[in-house]
Amino acid sequence: MEQWMREEIDRLVAANGTVPPPWGVYNEHPYSMRWRMGDGESHKELWWVWWELQRFSEEQKIEYFRRWPPPPCWLAFLIEAVWEINTFENEDKLPQYFERTCALGFGNQQDYENDLSDPKWLGRNR
Repeated sequence: MEQWMREEIDRLVAANGTVPPPWGVYNEHPYSMRWRMGDGESHKELWWVWWELQRFSEEQKIEYFRRWPPPPCWLAFLIEAVWEINTFENEDKLPQYFERTCALGFGNQQDYENDLSDPKWLGRNR
C-alpha cells in the first residue's frame, strides 16, 4: 500500500472510526466525473484497498452499510462490495441481488434505476 493511502486511512479512521464509503465523503452520482479523476477517484481507490484489507464477513459488511446507508443509486456498489460480483459483467444476475438489498432494507432495483436518472443529479459534476 502506498504511503499516502496509509496516511489517509489513518486520518479517516481517526475522524470517523472507519473509512467512509464514497457517498459519505462526496454526495455525488456514482457515474459523476468526481469518481474518475482527482480526489474522488483517489478516495474510491483508497476505499477499495481498505475494504479488501478488512476481510469482513458478509454480516460485518452489511453492518458497515447499515452505518453508512447508500443512496439508492449506489446500490450496485453495495452489491459489489458485499457479494463480490462485478455488476457490469453479471448484469443478468442483478435482480437476485437487488432482492437481497431490498430484504435488508437498502432498496430495490426500481429504487436504484429511479435514483440513477433522478434530475436532482443533473449539473452536479456529471
